[in-house]
Amino acid sequence: MTSLRTKENPERIDGFAPLKDYAAIGEGRSVAMVALDGSIDWWCVPSMDSPPLFDRLLEPEVGGYFSLTPRGDYRVERRYLENSNVLQTDFVTESGRARVTESINSTTAGRQPWCELARRVEGIEGEVTFDIGFRAGTQNEKVSPWLQETPQGNVHNVGNVMAMFRGSEDVVIDEYADRGVFAHLETHAGSRSLIALLAVEGVPLAVPPIHKIDERIDVSNFAWQDWVDKLDFDGRYAEWVTRSALSLKFLLYSPSGAIAAAATTSLPERIGGEKNYDYRYAWVRDACLIIKSLIQAGAVEESQAAFSWITQTIRRHGPDMRACYELQGDLIPAESYPPVTGYRHSQPVRVGNNARDQVQLSMYGDMLATATLFIEAGHVIDIDTARLLGDLANQCADRWRIRDAGIWELPEQNHYVHSKMACWVALTHAVKLAEAGHIEPTWKQRWARERERIRDWIEEHGWSEARGAYVFHEGTEGLDAAMCLTHRYGAEVNRERMLATYRAIREELGRGALFYRYSGASEEEGAFVACSYWMVEALSALGECEEAEALMDEALEATDGNLGLMTEMVDPASGDYLGNFPQGLSHLAQICAANALSGRPLESEDY
Repeated sequence: MTSLRTKENPERIDGFAPLKDYAAIGEGRSVAMVALDGSIDWWCVPSMDSPPLFDRLLEPEVGGYFSLTPRGDYRVERRYLENSNVLQTDFVTESGRARVTESINSTTAGRQPWCELARRVEGIEGEVTFDIGFRAGTQNEKVSPWLQETPQGNVHNVGNVMAMFRGSEDVVIDEYADRGVFAHLETHAGSRSLIALLAVEGVPLAVPPIHKIDERIDVSNFAWQDWVDKLDFDGRYAEWVTRSALSLKFLLYSPSGAIAAAATTSLPERIGGEKNYDYRYAWVRDACLIIKSLIQAGAVEESQAAFSWITQTIRRHGPDMRACYELQGDLIPAESYPPVTGYRHSQPVRVGNNARDQVQLSMYGDMLATATLFIEAGHVIDIDTARLLGDLANQCADRWRIRDAGIWELPEQNHYVHSKMACWVALTHAVKLAEAGHIEPTWKQRWARERERIRDWIEEHGWSEARGAYVFHEGTEGLDAAMCLTHRYGAEVNRERMLATYRAIREELGRGALFYRYSGASEEEGAFVACSYWMVEALSALGECEEAEALMDEALEATDGNLGLMTEMVDPASGDYLGNFPQGLSHLAQICAANALSGRPLESEDY
């Protein structure tokens, strides 16, 4: 793994930094995106799905940001502290070297009641002058920030958010205005300074002393390292697994246990394209797969919290599952399209997600497989969850015949073959859970019969003799890389057909170690990172370990561009990052691939 990122004079194009130039910091509630030039261009306060306080990522001219940038030419050397999500950046100029250590602070007991974004600046050699800028966003022109003078210090009001800029005594304020603060700082060898931003929404704002904020950077680092120490993964690629687990930890919303799909919205799947979605919510599919990876990595508390959140939220809004929910468990709003420039002018910018109303049959497989894995990891499900799982199995048995939007949430309703295979997986697990006494066995025989009908449908309608592969959906000869997720179907029903499908996917959808999601996707988007690692896991599960290992090594090289952080997609031609990030699916897939190649799968790790 590349643990150090270096770059000379990071540049922006029309005000936009490359996505590969961003690192993340967070504390289990919010995530900030920090560019290589020292500008924090994205931060939603107080939660990942709140309106952004900093939105320069999507609106470079007038968007909010919190910058800390050296004057003149400079070189950047960036890393995460070992086994931590605390970020450290060295800025090297002709006159000196300075080190910035930054964190959204927490305590050893978890997140704080307020958001505390802290940036420690240390002089290492010579002298470096930094320009500091804090400009509040306008929540897509819905609010107008204003400055309030108080005895405790100046506060910026941004709608219901209060934000306070804090700096050590050597920070020289050049301007305080309604929209923000502009200042500068000079370092010398041995100097230690601090700038920070405190923020809350709809509650009083605590104002801790500067030295306490500074101390909490180290406390936060200790908390991250302590969390990593408690992980239980002793397989191969352990360094990659640790970094991916830390990246997933960004997306775990500690107030509820929900898991966000990503921390950003509207970052394009193709520059200038229309596929720019809001991923700051919790998808049932993504959360289930992340739970699987967390169990494999040994993060017991997070997997339990996330599974409990899913089951409670589904029951709350039942009887049917929604594809996705807000992080507090509420229903996601319909998409709206604020008048924002968009990353590199990619339109539309979206708030909300219309996938909330889609039928996605594969979620039945996600839920039942996750329940089995949760139990086999040594845990116990409660009566209400057991009843829910039985209800979901009955829904699956009733609904598997209908058309759906598929795992890729496409507007075209079709008989997607992956969806049918996922329903087969769901009923296979339902029978298994009933036989083991974990759920009500009344309908076990019915589930078993429907499972066989699904198998017959797949073999008749989902297989193409002409392609020698399982196809994307009935009536097409196209292919779907999501087949890599249903390798259990191949292992139990038709191994040779499934392996032939994987060969066809590699030939048509593959670009080296990267894969497009489905036939025709190369015209609309980049290669989907998770598919590379899903293919590794699938080949390993079907006994093609040598091929899987070779692909794993190639995939690690192809996706290792930014301290282990992965976006949703990569452009195979340029290597540019595309889509929202940190992307949960990319990181969970990497963990599962490493686990599969380590020869340590649990019995149910087949979906």
